[in-house]
Amino acid sequence: METLGNLESFVRAAEASSFSEAARRMGVSAAAVSKNVARLEANLGTRLFHRSTRSLTLTEAGELFYQQVAEGLETIQGAINQIGEAREVPAGRLRVNLSPSLAYDYVLPLLKTFKQRYPAVVPDWHLEIRRVDLIGEGFDVAIGGGMELSPGVVARELAKLHLVAVAAPSWLEGKPLPTTPSELQGVDGIVMRSTNSGRLLNWTLRDSGEGRFDLNLKPAAIMNDPEALCSCAVMGLGIALLPLDRAWPRLQRGELIRLLPDWYVDLGVVSVYYSSKKSLPAKTRVFIDFLLEHFQKSLCQHFRAD
Repeated sequence: METLGNLESFVRAAEASSFSEAARRMGVSAAAVSKNVARLEANLGTRLFHRSTRSLTLTEAGELFYQQVAEGLETIQGAINQIGEAREVPAGRLRVNLSPSLAYDYVLPLLKTFKQRYPAVVPDWHLEIRRVDLIGEGFDVAIGGGMELSPGVVARELAKLHLVAVAAPSWLEGKPLPTTPSELQGVDGIVMRSTNSGRLLNWTLRDSGEGRFDLNLKPAAIMNDPEALCSCAVMGLGIALLPLDRAWPRLQRGELIRLLPDWYVDLGVVSVYYSSKKSLPAKTRVFIDFLLEHFQKSLCQHFRAD
C-alpha cells in the first residue's frame, strides 16, 4: 500500500514537470519529493519519469499511472479536507440522548439560541428514559445523571442534583409545617420504586452542616417515574421527595410547597457525556460548551438545593 505522500509527490511532480516546483506547492523540500518518487518507483518496479539536468517527463508507464491515480488523489484529498472542516466548522447532525422531562423544561428552551449561533448543526434528539451505550449506539452526546463511564466516555458536570421534600397546599391544609426531619418520619408519602432493583427507595436527608436523617415514609402511593411522583404530590396524595429540577416549575407556580428548606438529599450530579477522543467534531464541541455556559450561568440553581 503506497503512502499518500508518495502518490502526491508523483502527481504534483508530473503536473509541474519539476521536483522543485512540486516541492514548493506541497511545502516540502525538493529532496523529499524526489525521495518519495524514487520509493514509489521502487515499490512499483518501474520507472515513472525520464530525468535529465534540464527536464522531467513522464515515461509511458508514468503517463498511464498518472491518468489512473490523479483523479483518485484529488478525491482522497477532498475527503480529508472535508473531515478537517468538520472538526473546525460546526455542522451536521448532532445525535443527543436525554430524558423527556429534562428536555422539555431545560434543554429544549435553549435550542433556538443554539440554532441561531450554529445554523448548520441539525439537532437529532432522542428523548427517552434509559441508559444508553453512547459510543455503541452512535450518540454524540448524552445528558443525565448516574451513567456509568464505559471505556471511551467522559463526563462534564452540569449541576448538582438534589431531592427536596415537598407537598401540595391541599395536603398541608390544617397541618403545621414540619420544622425537623423527624416530624416526617412515617408520614403518608408518595414513594419511589427503583426501576433497576424493584425495591422501594428510602433517602438520607442532610443539611449544610453535619446533620443526617434517614427518612422512611408510609407509602400512600408507589411510582417508578419522577413525573408520576410529581403528579401525585400535586394531587395532594402525600409528601414526596422530588428532584429539585422536577419540583422547580411547580414550586414557582405554587402547586407545591417545599418542606424543611434547610434539608435535602444529595443524588449526585447531572452531567453531559461524550466520547473521550481528542479531536471532537466541532458540532459536538460547541454544543458541550453551550450547555456548560447556560447551566453555569443560571440553570444549575434549579437542580441544587444548598
